[in-house]
Amino acid sequence: MPATNRKKQKGRDTAVQGTNDSSVVSKVSAAAQGYFQDVFLQHFVCKVARRAPLINRGYYVRWRAVDHCVKRFLQITENCPVRQILSLGAGFDSLYFRLHADGGLDRTVVFEVDFPDVTRRKAALITSNITLKGMLDPHLPSLSGPLYVSSSHYRLLGADVRDESQVEEALRTAGVQWAAPTLILSEVVLTYMETQRSDAVISWTAKLLPQSLFVMYEQIRPRDPFGRIMQDHFLKLNSTLHALQQYPDTAAQTRRFLDLGWEQCVCLDMNDFYLKLVAEEERCRVESLEPFDEYEEWHQKCSHYFILTASQGSLTAQALLTHPPASPVSFISPSRCPIALCVRTVPVCMEGLGMASTSVNTGQVLLTGGSSRVGRGAEARVLLRGLEGWRSVRVDPSVDLGVRLYHTATSVPGGGTTVVYGGRSSPLNPVRGLFKVTIHPCSPAGPLDSEDQDAVKLCEEQIVCTGDPPPPRWRHTATTVCHKGKVGNSVALSVCHNIFFSSLLYNQALSFPIGKNFLFVFGGKNASEAVLGDGCFLCLEQQHWTEIQVEGTAPEARHSHSACSYQGGAVVFGGLGKRGAPLGDTVVLRPIERGFCWERLQVEPPPFPRYSHSAHVIGDKLVVVGGVWLHSDGVPGVAVIHLTTGSSVEFSLETTSVPWPLMLHSFCSELTDPKTPELLLIGGGGNCFSFGTHFNPQPVTVDLRPVLG
Repeated sequence: MPATNRKKQKGRDTAVQGTNDSSVVSKVSAAAQGYFQDVFLQHFVCKVARRAPLINRGYYVRWRAVDHCVKRFLQITENCPVRQILSLGAGFDSLYFRLHADGGLDRTVVFEVDFPDVTRRKAALITSNITLKGMLDPHLPSLSGPLYVSSSHYRLLGADVRDESQVEEALRTAGVQWAAPTLILSEVVLTYMETQRSDAVISWTAKLLPQSLFVMYEQIRPRDPFGRIMQDHFLKLNSTLHALQQYPDTAAQTRRFLDLGWEQCVCLDMNDFYLKLVAEEERCRVESLEPFDEYEEWHQKCSHYFILTASQGSLTAQALLTHPPASPVSFISPSRCPIALCVRTVPVCMEGLGMASTSVNTGQVLLTGGSSRVGRGAEARVLLRGLEGWRSVRVDPSVDLGVRLYHTATSVPGGGTTVVYGGRSSPLNPVRGLFKVTIHPCSPAGPLDSEDQDAVKLCEEQIVCTGDPPPPRWRHTATTVCHKGKVGNSVALSVCHNIFFSSLLYNQALSFPIGKNFLFVFGGKNASEAVLGDGCFLCLEQQHWTEIQVEGTAPEARHSHSACSYQGGAVVFGGLGKRGAPLGDTVVLRPIERGFCWERLQVEPPPFPRYSHSAHVIGDKLVVVGGVWLHSDGVPGVAVIHLTTGSSVEFSLETTSVPWPLMLHSFCSELTDPKTPELLLIGGGGNCFSFGTHFNPQPVTVDLRPVLG
């Protein structure tokens, strides 16, 4: 190899070794917060750093999956005279020390292989630490490589895993028994190699170890927005993920191992593993450890990693991962339209996560709250559509609604007024109270579509309500519904004070017609409840939380769902349920003489379950946009549910003209003009695990003509 190429390869190897250092710090953080027990990892880091809850959960599920496979292997080989664990690219893993402390190394030898530079550092840390050294034989020989530590149950070897002959010779020197049952462990190692070399490793381990179980944890799904950001992150670290292109999903990884000589193989993405193979009691324990509100990023992280087991021989086949029970989602086969909906960028700088939007007038969109690159508590903003398209207009004066994410902004019938409700400033701090926001041009003489309109004035007032308010919440929905019959305790409304939602002031008793508008608040979550299933009615005229009789079976508790006004009631779709899995049901709240009634709509074929989406009713069609699902085939586009026939169809999005990854969760959408079949999507993105936070930098439009035609 020429000197220049050797230097480049050395630089790439050093970068890959650096991923070990950051990984062990994250594992220490997760252990310190109680996600799993490991008192030995701390001895391999210079400084402990607390990671974000999302990082801690991510490293927990990785640890849990590997631990599950290791324990299963040790269980099925407990009667064997000798068994071995071969950890490839082990880094600063503490597996040997944990097993030693648990008494799990009976007739077992752990072999660890990594770059000589890494193993020299690890050997120095072990031999200089009283705790770690005390778990080895009392009189260790002085070694210089490739065997850097040699104890009865532990051998630490320095060798390049890519070099079969070098590794084979090092293992032979260390005393490996080729015919003994062996667990081969590879945690995010082979993907850093050129695919031809990683394939060779998989192939020669199958040949050399005829009674073995290969356990691998790596990345998948490189082509969706999260996958693109993930790849870019490792590319910037000079640690390219090579195997992703040739083996992009669990099916391809399974075929890979079978084609390379392994007899059986089971591969699961981490959503499948966590939701179906981790006991509910354990999931509840983990989910109670830290305040958490990054569900979208958690599910996306889990959908982009897998745990795989492959076996050689009848004994180790018993240690394969079990295929989880098939869920109803597994049998969903939605109708797919071959037409992709065209997506175009809007040349306006506008970003944010967890914002709330409402279309207060034609071509006039109000945005409140959310977070962006500059932090949380973004000022209210207005998008106006003028003669030359959309533009962002400054707000004068600034309206301060405080730090508020995952709240709702609902347009009140009559136009011009929006009710802002709920939200949170942090996962421990809900925002209480309601606000009325009124929008009008700063210059009354200037039309909304004039290009010299520079500012929009917002007036904000807190709403003081009577009655029993619902518990504070976020990730809920707030929809206007109307009832024309007798509800509550009165038929007509008498008011002897100023009427809030009128443009005029009345200082005398008035009688209102029987029909009333209500703000229907449904679902969500708060600091004490993972999901809420209550429905609450705020009488807009009275500013009073009203008890209204609701018949029928209430929908399952949920958050991050959608609810749209429909025929005087509301239609609810999707969301994230109590068990942490997306929902795909469609439920209609219909007005009846005595109040309202829940009615479940049977949709065939059923759409894929999803959450953190948006939805709009257009005629008799519910148009569902974006969101997060656990389905492995791409990301959600647009689902159209016909509310009268119960049919549905899924459309993909054509995003080739969008120059950045379009992440459609934690975003807003508005049908800005009933006459124009076009949706405006604003904001969105997320914290992409340890790969950085992505914000969609501009709004985009979606052409709905194929949907409505």
